[in-house]
This record gives sequence, C-alpha cells and structure tokens, in this order.
Amino acid sequence: MARRPTIVDVARLAGVSKSTAARAMSDSAEVNDATRDKVRKAALAVGYERNHLAVGMRSGRSGLFGLVIPDIANPFWAEVARGAQDLVAAHDASLLVFSSDWDHEREASHLRALRQARVEGAIVNPVSDSVDEFGRFGLPFVLIGSSAERFPDTPSIGSDIRQAVRLGLDHLEQMGHRSPALILGPKSRLARARFLRSVHEHCLERDIDPASLPVESGDYTVEGGFSAMQRLLEQQRDAHLTVFCANDLMALGAMMAARVAGRECPRDVSVLGFDGVPAGAFSWPGLTTIEKPARELGRRAAEALFDHLAGRALDGRTYLPCRLIERGSLADLRVVTPLRIAGGGRT
Repeated sequence: MARRPTIVDVARLAGVSKSTAARAMSDSAEVNDATRDKVRKAALAVGYERNHLAVGMRSGRSGLFGLVIPDIANPFWAEVARGAQDLVAAHDASLLVFSSDWDHEREASHLRALRQARVEGAIVNPVSDSVDEFGRFGLPFVLIGSSAERFPDTPSIGSDIRQAVRLGLDHLEQMGHRSPALILGPKSRLARARFLRSVHEHCLERDIDPASLPVESGDYTVEGGFSAMQRLLEQQRDAHLTVFCANDLMALGAMMAARVAGRECPRDVSVLGFDGVPAGAFSWPGLTTIEKPARELGRRAAEALFDHLAGRALDGRTYLPCRLIERGSLADLRVVTPLRIAGGGRT
C-alpha cells in the first residue's frame, strides 16, 4: 500500500521548511503569496491532503457537521439531507450523514460517533424519548421532524402537519371524497398521532364521525402501503374507494395493490399521498400528493445550527407550510361517469 504523502513531502518539493509549508497550507499571514502558491502546487503534485481532524483538535473547529435521519433510503429524507448539505457546503464545511433506522440504540451509537469525530454540531430527527440523550451529546444540535415535538424546549424545525392534513382533506372534499380511508404509520410514531389528530379535528368541524373512517396501518414503506391497501380492498369490494396515505411510499404501494386486484385508478380507486417524493410524478397515473418542503427543511435546520454556533437565539419550534400537487390519482366524484357495459359501449 502506498504511503500517504505528508507535509514533509510537500516542504521538500517546494524547497521550504516543514513549518513554512504548514503555515502556507493554513493560510497564515506570515507566508507571502508566492511561497503560498509554490507550496500549494507542491501539495497538489504529491497528492497531499490536510488532516482536518488533527487541525480541528488544534483549532477547536473541524469543519464537520452531523445529520442523523431515520431512513436514508426514503427519498423524503434524502431530500432533507440534500438541503442540509447544500447549506453546510456554502459555509465551506462537510456533512456526515447517518441513518438510525428508527432504532434508539443505533441513534445513540451515531451520536457517539459524531462526538468522537469532533463535529461542531448536529441535526437530528430524534428516535429517543429522552432529551437527556441529546444533553449527553455535549455539542450544539437542532432537532427536525414530527418526533421533535416531544421536546418543546429544544429548537426544532418541521413541516406543518396540521396545515398539510387539512389541505389534503379540503381538497378531497372539494373533489367529492367526504369520508376517505386512511393508511397511517405505526402506532408508536408521533407522526401518526399528529396526522390522526388533524383528521379528527377536520371531521368534527364538518359533523363527520372520525370513527367512520376506515384506518389501516403501514410502516411508511411501499410494501406496507401495498398490504394495507389489500386489506381495505377486501373490506370495500364494490364502491369507489378513496385512500389518504400518510406518506408517498405507502401511497405508491396502495396504487400497486389496486392494480394487482384489477381495480383502476382513479376510476375505481382514488389515492392521495403525503410527502411529495419525486417518484410520485412518474407513477401511472401521477400521484396527487401533499408536498412537505423536505429540502427547505434540511436547509433551514442547517441554517439554525449555524445561528446556534454564532450565539444567535433560536425559536422553539418552526413550522414550514406544505402545498398540494395535483396529478391524476384522484377521481372527481362530482362528475357522473357513464357506466361501462360488456360490449364496450356507453349508456
């Protein structure tokens, strides 16, 4: 294995002392421009890279930040990571990304790893129920997502779930879908409780019994949505079935289940998603969804973390509004569709 180039190699090629080469690489004002340029060219020639961890130990600044999200395979969280990375990169720093897989022990392990890497701060979608876990982190942090609402005294940023759910239900009602079935996440997730509470508020305002809405549980995956939709289709074989899913992956799974069962979307089945992941634009039909501002969420969280480091006061909880994206997965039940008969004609 080839030896890693050192500052000594750079100094030798540049024809300067080791200390001069080190000062030039750290942009010291004690080194003139000509020498600095010569040293940097030498560093490039030998393939030398500074040990940022060692530099951070000396300066107290590592240029590294952490992000702990629950599922890096979910496109929504990938967009959050991209937003955070863009903002961190704009500050000439780097972002270390970890996936907790909704596991408390894994989250704790990632926080320890970030602390050992001497990151300057972290953005976390919390799995732990205890804020003490983050107190032991010992570094500046900002929380994101619905789970962060468990810690009202800690700065956090998330989508406005109440506004988003009402936006979806209002749109369904305008399209003639008064009592949709729901495919929600696991009962252990705070996001499910927030979603369901907003549904109940909407129903009570319109004199609808919330208990009349069929509810199935998934796990925020395509497979979970597929299985939940199969159960709903078994319960409602004939009438038009409308489903509001708590994330887009489950919505896409629900559309697949309807297709497998021989039900056509949106003629027989209507599906509304939640998140706004890019894949929804490429399904057939395109998925109508409530888009959460994933990339903006990541960017704002990173911005808040830099504000924290700069000593600027942070608000307790910041809610970002969501928006409706209309595609083709919802039928307009206000329009009477002609019946199809065996011979292919219309009546």
